[in-house]
This record gives sequence, C-alpha cells and structure tokens, in this order.
Amino acid sequence: MNSVPGRRSRILAATTAAAGLLLVAGCSSDGDGGSGTKTAAGGVELVKAGQLTTCTHLPYPPFQSEIDGKVQGFDVALIDLVAEDLGVKQEILDTPFENFKTGAFLNSGECDLAAAGMTITDERKKNVDFSDPYFEATQAVLAAKKADIRSFADLKGDGDYKVGTQAQTTGEDYAKSQGIDSVSFESSDAVLNGLRTGQVDAVVIDYPVVQGWLKNAELADAFEVAEQVNTGEEYGITVKKGNTALLAAIDKALADAKSDGTYKKLYEQWIGPYDESAASATPSAS
Repeated sequence: MNSVPGRRSRILAATTAAAGLLLVAGCSSDGDGGSGTKTAAGGVELVKAGQLTTCTHLPYPPFQSEIDGKVQGFDVALIDLVAEDLGVKQEILDTPFENFKTGAFLNSGECDLAAAGMTITDERKKNVDFSDPYFEATQAVLAAKKADIRSFADLKGDGDYKVGTQAQTTGEDYAKSQGIDSVSFESSDAVLNGLRTGQVDAVVIDYPVVQGWLKNAELADAFEVAEQVNTGEEYGITVKKGNTALLAAIDKALADAKSDGTYKKLYEQWIGPYDESAASATPSAS
C-alpha cells in the first residue's frame, strides 16, 4: 500500500483461514501485541490478542480490494488508523456480504468490526451498531457511451434495458424500489464484467466504485455515467451490538483523521479529487 505522509507504512500479506481468505495488514505494534491479552489500549476487548480483526467483502474498490497480493483501499487505510491507536495490527477476513446485514461474524466472535463500504440503514441497525458516518455516497447509472441511456429514468422506460446490480446492496434495493427487476451479481467485479460482456446494458452501483472503474482509460472510452442519484446514503463501520468501547475508538480515529488532514489525503489517494460534501457526513443518531 502507498504510504500517507506523516502516518506510517503498512505491509499486507496473505494467509489462509478456515472461515475464508484471511489477509493480514501489518503495522507496528507497541501495545500488548505479544502478551497474549485480548485487551488493547483504552480497554477495548478484541477477539484475538494483538490484532484488530476486520470483516469485509472483496472486491469492492476503491474501499477494499486485493492489489498485487495485498488488500488495500480507503476502508483498509481508515481501519489501520484505529488499529494504530489501539496499539495492534489489522487483519482482514473476507466474508459473504449477507453477513454484514445480520452481524453474524461479529456475533460469533470471528471479527471485531466490519468495514465494507456499507450504508447505514435502520434495518441493519437492528443487528449491529454503526460508527459515525465516514462517507456520503450516491448511486450511479453506468452505461455504454453508444447506448441510448442518459438517465435513471431511461432504465424504467420502454427501452427494455437489462440492468445489473450487486447482490444485497442498497443499489440493488433502490433499483427494485423503482420497479426495476435487475440482474443480481455477487461482487462489484462481476457487475462490471456483466456490463463489459453485454450481459446487461447498464448498472446501478455506488458512485465511488464507478469512479474507480473509470480511472481505467479503456473503460472510460467505452462507458460513461448517465446519472448520479442522490439517495442520501452514508457509510458506517459496524461492531457487535453493545461494543461501546470499540465504537468510541473508531469514532475518535475518524474524527482525528478529518481534523488533522489524514482523511483528505486518504480520500485523494483512493477516491479521487477531495469532495468535502461527501466527507462531511454527520454523526449518526444514537
């Protein structure tokens, strides 16, 4: 991963775990990393001694994806800040996205937190506790430049277009709420592949994901954003219900990153030109 000036460099290595693909984000540890205790700085209880275990769902660039054998991205970098404050290292567990709605891997004690570009919703709040919002997102309609698709409304018209979405996401929920029977793909990479190969005519997915795709010149030549749809979505990081100590540590790390300029640097590194409105999501109601 590229380092951020004024912070620290991180090395990610891959190992195998029974629950899925475990990808290790190494950083310096000056706390209780080797002592065997599961209590980190600030009295935060961890599921494994000396590490902050993060559940995510790969790939979901620019928030988390495997690049050159290392898991990297905006979410990864933000959680590294939390781990640093706790004096431990971050380890990342790749899990099915449906677990993020139920909090299954948090409740089973396999992960301390979940970070996956996840929208805060009332339904999800029933099963997990969310951090303060850290990113304000919009949905995007991406279509081939040669297609006669200029807006989200076109997808609901008489064009008989096939629309792709990622399974279990708010983009899919939004499309369905608008009467679109979308083709559901397992991952964001599969969504893009469906568009490239003509399985679908357009896709509805989080705009930051589309921003990442269009950094590729070949994709930018062939596809364009027909419309951005502001659905009022904000991303949050989740913990097991009642884990107030870890939640407080996450919120503090996010607030510090925004105040000292680290958030802006990471945003520019992973997302693109800094959008202050996207970064100014307000703290969630308790």
